[in-house]
Amino acid sequence: MTSRDRPDDLRFGEPLARARGAVLLIHGRGSSPEDIAGLAAELTEPGLAFFAPAADGGAWYPERFLAPLERNEPWLGRALDAIAGLVAEIGQAGLPPKQIGFVGFSQGACLVLEYAARHPQRYGFVAGLSGALIGPLGAARPPGDLKATPILVACAESDAHIPLDYVERSAETLGHLGADVTKQIYRGHEHTVFPEEIHWLQQRRLAP
Repeated sequence: MTSRDRPDDLRFGEPLARARGAVLLIHGRGSSPEDIAGLAAELTEPGLAFFAPAADGGAWYPERFLAPLERNEPWLGRALDAIAGLVAEIGQAGLPPKQIGFVGFSQGACLVLEYAARHPQRYGFVAGLSGALIGPLGAARPPGDLKATPILVACAESDAHIPLDYVERSAETLGHLGADVTKQIYRGHEHTVFPEEIHWLQQRRLAP
């Protein structure tokens, strides 16, 4: 089933044929496209097309993000392919990667950060809200150049789902891949979207 055929996926905003930019909104485990679609309201740039795909059964992959990579396959590969399919569709409509933004929360944040690391090029922006790169600390990463893509890596310092050292390592790794990384660590333990993350999103622009 292609991304165009899935009835649970959401598409809204400007029609892709007329859009000045496109944003992929990737929900977390146990959530839905409708839940994360609300973040589109924070991206006030006019003329954006929004895509919020749905994970089968509410989860993009079964294990925690820090498990050995093979334990999350083949689901992880399929989830990354779903994002790649949307990026390809957007490209076919005439929008280059630098006019595509990614926003993910929790498991979705892990997924968008991992996608960027595995497909490095200049994107409009990547926002990882309460997430980190997928796999154990020290997992090998192929070389690549994100060409100063603005990337947000953010989380609460005591988030029970996302250990702080994984967030720190992810920011470091993405920086080594050439991203313009903003790392934000918040006090407390809440697993939520923080006002500072919203502010960062409000500053993003995708149109050329």
